[in-house]
Amino acid sequence: MAQRKHFPSINWLISYSKYMRALDDFYDKNFPEFVPLRTKVKEILQEEEDLSEIVQLVDRFCPFYKTVGMLRNIIAFYDMARHAVESTAQSENKITWNIIRDSMGNMLYQLSSMKFKDPVQDGEAKIKADFDQLHEELQQAFRNLED
Repeated sequence: MAQRKHFPSINWLISYSKYMRALDDFYDKNFPEFVPLRTKVKEILQEEEDLSEIVQLVDRFCPFYKTVGMLRNIIAFYDMARHAVESTAQSENKITWNIIRDSMGNMLYQLSSMKFKDPVQDGEAKIKADFDQLHEELQQAFRNLED
């Protein structure tokens, strides 16, 4: 991870903290979505080791609202993609990862571009609105794909 310029260079799959829950009250009060999102990300990372992109999107210099927004959209995409694949597995019109990737190239680009949103230039309200809009576009894209 250090060679990829990701600092702190932590292997999320084998690292742990004895203080994991120490700030949960603070998170619950100020960022109620964070703890469930953090838990889901850990599950995804454990399940799919090659999702290292997520690690690169979350860094310590990122404002928390931006981290929460990015995680929310990444997990939404993951959940919707998995649901689409699983729910159509037995049908004639199967949705596969290749179909999702080919038809949603723009959505994947937007997801990976979230990290470039500049909190200083854009501000919290604009970034939150942009992430909410992306979330709605993801939902619509998956509805269109399944229709």
